[in-house]
Amino acid sequence: MSEQTQADTEKAAGFETRAIHAGYDPDPMTGAVIPPIYATSTYKQDGVGGMRGGYEYSRSANPTRTALEGCLAALEQGERAFAFASGLAAEDTLLRALCKPGDHVVIPDDAYGGTYRLFAKVEQPWGLEYTPAQVADVDAVRAAIQPGRTRIVWVETPTNPLLNVADIEAIAAVAHEAGALLVVDNTFASPYLQQPLSLGADVVVHSTTKYCGGHSDVVGGALVVKDLEVAEKVGFHQNSIGAVAGPFDAWLVLRGLKTLGIRMDRHCDNAERVVAFLKDHPAVSQVIYPGLEEHPGHEVASRQMKRYGGIVSFRLHAGEQKALDTCARATVFTLGESLGGVESLIEHPGRMTHASVAGTDLEVPADLIRLSVGIETVEDLIADLDQALA
Repeated sequence: MSEQTQADTEKAAGFETRAIHAGYDPDPMTGAVIPPIYATSTYKQDGVGGMRGGYEYSRSANPTRTALEGCLAALEQGERAFAFASGLAAEDTLLRALCKPGDHVVIPDDAYGGTYRLFAKVEQPWGLEYTPAQVADVDAVRAAIQPGRTRIVWVETPTNPLLNVADIEAIAAVAHEAGALLVVDNTFASPYLQQPLSLGADVVVHSTTKYCGGHSDVVGGALVVKDLEVAEKVGFHQNSIGAVAGPFDAWLVLRGLKTLGIRMDRHCDNAERVVAFLKDHPAVSQVIYPGLEEHPGHEVASRQMKRYGGIVSFRLHAGEQKALDTCARATVFTLGESLGGVESLIEHPGRMTHASVAGTDLEVPADLIRLSVGIETVEDLIADLDQALA
């Protein structure tokens, strides 16, 4: 079977089938059904330039990473995927590949703190300007675009940690009309719940540390692109900058992807039960979850997401100290940063993941708590929240 025919077959298969089989065929010599960890930096050549399978040096390509990239491309219905050492490494490489000093980018006004820090402290001194906009408001995004200068419209959906929802199809049309590309950070939704490329996005970003890996044992990032010209630029910069995923990290993410579908269903099941509990709790002033009908992005999320995800944010009547105390008292929920693992996490964004945006327009409410709802027995999660809020 040709590579193109195989790729077409993989794209036509169901999600779980692609997650398990795409990117790698059983080893022809041993029949191994799982890709080996190719812990090698270099490869023997059969004469000068006589590379086997195109491999010469593991910064440029490694068979374990190739398997992961093939799987990610199939899951996001993209042409090419690229695996990196972290989500921020993926973001930085993408910006260097597609932008130059003097260009402009639109970013979410409630972006992940690390993404904001990258733009404010790394890309802006390099010469890349940015304007925050409410990604849930298509007109606000349109107003933030500077025709002729804006190269990228960058959205997270749902956003971190306020869970605002961007209309991917509508924003793609606005971006393309202005000659810009649409980049969607799909980390919160995962490829299982949302596929931005099919809705008009040009590039998808993942922190594979989160749901793709799924077990809190790896740090990684990925880009998936729809256009081969963009892929060529990204591939050149991936190799030139060199912040690539190592073979063991690539293997861990690939292992995680095989169970992504069933894990996400359980994350969503548990999150919905937690939301129902929090909505009736007297200490809680607001529950933020796209699955709630009163959420302003509920209709858009219902249209572009399979389900509403495993992240729940909520606010407390009593303010910041009550939020800090609640985080400290939780026991089944682990107090920690990150998200998307099988275990449930609780955090205070204002003091933890989003401390870098304190004092800016992107500052998050001090009484806000973010939950990454895991796959434990849901009654245990609810009981833990009940005692922590008491």
